[in-house]
Amino acid sequence: MKLTKDKTNDMTVGNPVSLIIRFMIPMCLGNIFQQFYNIADSIVAGQFLGVDALAAIGSTGSLMFFVTGWLNGLSSGFAILVSQWFGAKQYDKMRHYVAMSIYLAAAFAIVMTIGFEALNEPILRLMNSPEDLMGSVKGYMGIIYAGLIVTAAYNSLAAFLRALGDSKSPLYFLIISAVINVFLDILFIVKIGMGVEGCAYATVIAQAISAVCCLIYIIKKFPILHLKKENFEVSFTSFRYLLALGIPMGLQFSITAIGTIIVQGAVNIYGSVYMAGFSAAGKIQNIIATVFVAFGATMATYVGQNRGAGKMDRVKAGMKYTQIMILIWSVITMIIMFFFGKYMTWLFIDKSQTDVINVSVTYFHTVFWAYPFLGSIFLYRNGLQGLGYGLVPMLGGVFELAARSAIVMFVAGKTSFAGVCLADPAAWIAALIPLIPYYIYVMKKWSRGKKETAA
Repeated sequence: MKLTKDKTNDMTVGNPVSLIIRFMIPMCLGNIFQQFYNIADSIVAGQFLGVDALAAIGSTGSLMFFVTGWLNGLSSGFAILVSQWFGAKQYDKMRHYVAMSIYLAAAFAIVMTIGFEALNEPILRLMNSPEDLMGSVKGYMGIIYAGLIVTAAYNSLAAFLRALGDSKSPLYFLIISAVINVFLDILFIVKIGMGVEGCAYATVIAQAISAVCCLIYIIKKFPILHLKKENFEVSFTSFRYLLALGIPMGLQFSITAIGTIIVQGAVNIYGSVYMAGFSAAGKIQNIIATVFVAFGATMATYVGQNRGAGKMDRVKAGMKYTQIMILIWSVITMIIMFFFGKYMTWLFIDKSQTDVINVSVTYFHTVFWAYPFLGSIFLYRNGLQGLGYGLVPMLGGVFELAARSAIVMFVAGKTSFAGVCLADPAAWIAALIPLIPYYIYVMKKWSRGKKETAA
């Protein structure tokens, strides 16, 4: 089958810094537009429906991250094997793993939809969702759960494209669907008057459009990904290999999300003003942190392809240069969030809502110093996953969860809101405890092996 050179991107040759930056920028913009679904919902709801609507949608952010993060982690883990076989130029095996990934992603999406629909209200009660907001939050999440199959479809198709080095096309489709999402938000809420549930319908429809666009593009432009009947022959061994990478990555996202859900539950105790302020701050921080996320996703593909090609020197160089770029962006974000975070909250709430804005500012001033640790998590976690190690990155998530839980346990309801905010820096630092030493160990092990081979 002919390889479409102008659409794929072989990251095993060329300048590492240039390759990483060119791949990272579309990834970053794509992450921003993917977040834009929930952000647009919050902006429209906050501006047209008020603080309670913003609090209702905002309080679902960590829960949505838990659900969609699991699917995103699975598809990203599956794509590592796709990128490794692409790097090794074994295209038949690559297509086989694409087909097996489709089976697994569909199965997980269906099971999750059934389970979360059944447990919708119990989960929200565990999160201390206020009774007066319960109806709105439950309706919103019920619709999101019903649309998980299209979320899984987009994440999987986009992950396949990125595994082959194409980070631009998923961005274009997200831009289109994000614009449609905003239009539908305004139509359903402002014109039709559907309330908070209108935001959820807009999100699901827009995600479905991005998935369809991805599929059509692959059919037309990526013959290397055209699957045949034999590619779909079930292999339980292949399922095992895929799950060995996909489940740890899914759990890693989910464990992080469980930690944020715990923090959200602690914030909910303080009432709707704190819920709204914390929600706005979290969404702004997520936009800033998309650069970190994009660097991490870039390294998963870069490291995966070079590992498949046996070019570990390039892996080491790429990790070093990316660490430097992450530290530079960390300093920039520290300045932005400390001095300008207040003005960015005006996107979500009217500037007259000073109590809500002050809550956001308190969060920014409490956590800004820890952004270098946050950025480094994505580098080492995704780098290790690109090398094929899934367990230790998941262990980093366990450390993260333990730190968040400990802070919440000791301070929630017993001290000021700022005390709860410290849960995030504690989690970011804790996550690095297993990641950095293990990465150093892996690279030293490779160096020793190389010297012994040479000898």
